Amino acid sequence: MYTLMIALFMLGYAAIAFEHSIKIDKAASALITGVVLWAVYILGGTDVNEAEIHLLEHFGEIASILFFLLGAMTIVEVIDAHQGFSVITERIKTDKIVVLMWTLGILTFFMSAVLDNLTTAIVMVSLMRKLIKDQQIRWLFGGIVIIAANAGGAWSPIGDVTTTMLWIGGYVSTVNLVSSIFLPAVAVLLAPLVYLTFTLKGQIDRPETAVSEHESVLSKSEKSMVLAFGLGGLLFVPVFKTLTHLPPFMGMMLSLGVLWVVTDLLHRKKAASDRSSLGILGVIRRIDTPSVLFFLGILLAVASLQTAGQLKDLASGLDASFDTGTELGIYLVGGIIGLLSAIIDNVPLVAAAMGMYDMVPGTFFSQDGFFWEYLAFTAGTGGSILIIGSAAGVAVMGLEKIPFGWYLKKISFLALLGYLAGIGVYALQGLLAGG
Repeated sequence: MYTLMIALFMLGYAAIAFEHSIKIDKAASALITGVVLWAVYILGGTDVNEAEIHLLEHFGEIASILFFLLGAMTIVEVIDAHQGFSVITERIKTDKIVVLMWTLGILTFFMSAVLDNLTTAIVMVSLMRKLIKDQQIRWLFGGIVIIAANAGGAWSPIGDVTTTMLWIGGYVSTVNLVSSIFLPAVAVLLAPLVYLTFTLKGQIDRPETAVSEHESVLSKSEKSMVLAFGLGGLLFVPVFKTLTHLPPFMGMMLSLGVLWVVTDLLHRKKAASDRSSLGILGVIRRIDTPSVLFFLGILLAVASLQTAGQLKDLASGLDASFDTGTELGIYLVGGIIGLLSAIIDNVPLVAAAMGMYDMVPGTFFSQDGFFWEYLAFTAGTGGSILIIGSAAGVAVMGLEKIPFGWYLKKISFLALLGYLAGIGVYALQGLLAGG
């Protein structure tokens, strides 16, 4: 059962990677993989009631991510339906590909730290569609958005799920996290941007601005109002979480509800056709449901490996293979975990590490210790190396239909370059501090 689950996961992973070759949508492969792995786990002799308890625990976490994703996607779609993003895109005048790449990369980096990497990726995809016509160029920018969103989320306690886990658990504190990870995170973004600066040439073609059928019924103040409430609602999510300690999806649902009321009141005197297409009920039909189902399948599959013990054994194997009592051992273990997070979701990997090591004062594993800060950095940024290695990557993959193979050829090297540059800066920073 143990080995069979690993084999089936690899088979499902291959089906996702080669979806364009086998002509089977990745969402179907992910769903089948997730359900079959749980079935094999139960049929392998595990107590059914115990397995069901574990499944429902994991599903609670998965559902919170999915509803968060649905809420964020709906809010972004509402802003887009009201042409709210035109307020931003009209201020970006450049048509030089390199300048635009730097602009969007830096914008994504800092937005991700304030919102989170998943929400930021969704917002930036909508902006890219307004600015870039060519699909291949948009895919390239999508790769930069993934790298920038994950890098920006790594140095903020609310920017990435794993960083939030370590922060809430008391393993890292806000000030030390920002001071130790900010510069390495900047290096993760700068390395691919600098590389592309010397390899990319030319200008971008902007898509023709389509005249909306609702253009005549939408005033500039209405567009600005929906943009303000939409982005304000997204920014409110981490504030709500900090104040109430409720899961992020609760804040997202509250923001969606408020925006729903605002748009209903805003359009209550308009024609029925305008109300139905501009309101939440009309917009929500445009949500990319297959992407949500793909996310569900992937998370179910990873949860099965976490429950069956494969991920725990993987973490234990790393600990046994490297001496975590030395700085070199920490660098190797943390670096490998970051690389593995490109294949397996970083959340269970970090959870396994948190379960393996206790916070011991005066060691690498103390609060704000070397291991925990380095783990926050590697687990947060390593997922960019493969497109399904992070929530931001999965979201962009679904929204822009980026093939796994294309990302592997065009973006993985850039993400790996940034990852290694970030580790280099982190090590240099430690040497200077020690000196």
